[in-house]
Amino acid sequence: MTLLNVSFGIYAFLPQGWLFMAFVIILECYVLSKLLSKKWYDKRIYWTVVASNLISGIIGIVVSIFLNGGWWMVVWFPWVSSNEVDLSNPNSKNSLIIFYVAAFVLTLLIETLINITRLKKQYPTQKIMSATIICNVISYVIGSFVLYAYSFK
Repeated sequence: MTLLNVSFGIYAFLPQGWLFMAFVIILECYVLSKLLSKKWYDKRIYWTVVASNLISGIIGIVVSIFLNGGWWMVVWFPWVSSNEVDLSNPNSKNSLIIFYVAAFVLTLLIETLINITRLKKQYPTQKIMSATIICNVISYVIGSFVLYAYSFK
């Protein structure tokens, strides 16, 4: 799995990167739909999740390019590999943790604002907020395991 051991700046534009991002978005569509509408498919929720993830991703790319040239992409995860981060170095580990938390908080803020704006007529704001948090925690745990299991072999 050498292709997973590259930075997001490279991986995002490979077919595997697109498949991973599609997986994250579809997972969030299923989870948010189930939490809010009690159905696995709700067209409005799916389009909202797609929009919020795309906007979050674009903002993440722009912020990443501004902060670090785009190698530590803060899209949904600070997607880096052992090529950029030496986990035996405490400074590298601390930087990864900071970017990880920043990516999660940024993602939550953007997606929550968009989800509330688009879904507030159908669902209570508090329910949208908690569902968005749960949805992102699930996608972060699964996505991080998939990415970092290969990236730091």
